[in-house]
Amino acid sequence: MNQRTHIVIPQSLVGQIDTLVGKRGRSSFLVNAASRELKRLHQLKTLKAAAGSWKNKNHPELKEGAAKWVKAIRNQDEKRFRRIATA
Repeated sequence: MNQRTHIVIPQSLVGQIDTLVGKRGRSSFLVNAASRELKRLHQLKTLKAAAGSWKNKNHPELKEGAAKWVKAIRNQDEKRFRRIATA
């Protein structure tokens, strides 16, 4: 369900929006822009709330860095694939 609302936007901004999407695309453009910004703000809030929750003692496999751990996991997968393929 949609709701009409009255917002005040600088005329120069309205002109830029209309140039890109046209007067008939204005509402859709603003809805999409607001949705993206809300998602971004929710993500920032969640990240701030989670700050400090990662404890190195709980993830010793990443002690030497995530890239090294990912490489090791991929090597294990490759070895397993070779074993299965030659069986």
